[in-house]
Amino acid sequence: MKRLLTYFICVFCTCVFSQEKKTTKAYFDVNYFTGNIAVHNDDITHLIQGHPEGFLLSWNTKTFGEEDWQQRYNYPDYGLSLGYQDFKNSVLGNNISLYAHYNFYFLNRNLMLRLGQGLAYASNPYDKVDNYKNVAFGSTILSSTYAMINYKKERVFNRFGVQAGLTLLHYSNANVKAPNTSVNTIAFNVGVTYNLDEQDAEYLHTLTNEKFTQPIKYNLVFRSGVNESDVVGSGQFPFYILSAYADKRLNHKSAVQLGTDVFFSNFLKEYIKYRAAAFPEAGEDGSADYKRVGVFAGHELFINKMSVVTQFGYYVYYPYDFEGRTYLRIGAKRYFGEKWFAALTLKSHGAKAEAVELGVGIRL
Repeated sequence: MKRLLTYFICVFCTCVFSQEKKTTKAYFDVNYFTGNIAVHNDDITHLIQGHPEGFLLSWNTKTFGEEDWQQRYNYPDYGLSLGYQDFKNSVLGNNISLYAHYNFYFLNRNLMLRLGQGLAYASNPYDKVDNYKNVAFGSTILSSTYAMINYKKERVFNRFGVQAGLTLLHYSNANVKAPNTSVNTIAFNVGVTYNLDEQDAEYLHTLTNEKFTQPIKYNLVFRSGVNESDVVGSGQFPFYILSAYADKRLNHKSAVQLGTDVFFSNFLKEYIKYRAAAFPEAGEDGSADYKRVGVFAGHELFINKMSVVTQFGYYVYYPYDFEGRTYLRIGAKRYFGEKWFAALTLKSHGAKAEAVELGVGIRL
């Protein structure tokens, strides 16, 4: 890990000192972190053997209010992060990850909240023969999220600044393939920033207090993907979800939602058959309907052409008991024009993930 960190620091310094004197609105930061794996599930206690460590190397672009949304969110940054984590455990191995992120600022821009979402490569995933103890990562490619809250001070020495705080890193494949107990790392981080510009541009303040109004909109969404039950080796199956909901914009940032989902989850159909055959004492005959229908209420937070969706649902048609009658959905949407959008969301029952959903929809 130290060799890899040294390599990226060298690349970082080469890029920094070879920059021409021109306005880029960009800066680098490199952060070292170390911490502990959180025990969110008793099944992973055997995987907690040391203090994981790693680094995050990030490229950031500043905003200064050229677009209205930047002013509404107090001039956030956006960028890409490359991460490396050594779990200090031969069973888990090492993860390399790539994220897209936003930095949001508070307290006179001294407090930074970074939210990143991306993919990770697991060097040593579960294998029923060679690595059967790794119940955390059932696949090589994982979904990964990280959140960082830091005290940050730029330009402490010329273009160099410092930041430090707490970082949470989450790795999971969202039951695309079993097993999938996932891993959460809570870590302390310390880092250095370097601005590519000699000085920052001026922040624009052009927003007016004009009230934003919009009529109720109606949305249709089709979601799909593949997933597997917690029974290792039971197989991956496609699922299909049809959603219809109405939303009402409250202001430039927020909208509330109310709607319904219809779930066609083929993994559940196979799971019902498996339970009937494997546990006859439960009295199941395998003929229960695998389809489910839910109603939900939600919120959408609009950030430029992106938005963050959170929904809480309840199954009103629930013929087979699986993980309870309530469900959650959280994820992101990307709008293409005024009507069409794509969505990437996670559906779960509490902390128990069921599926990563890829969707396409229209807002009328």
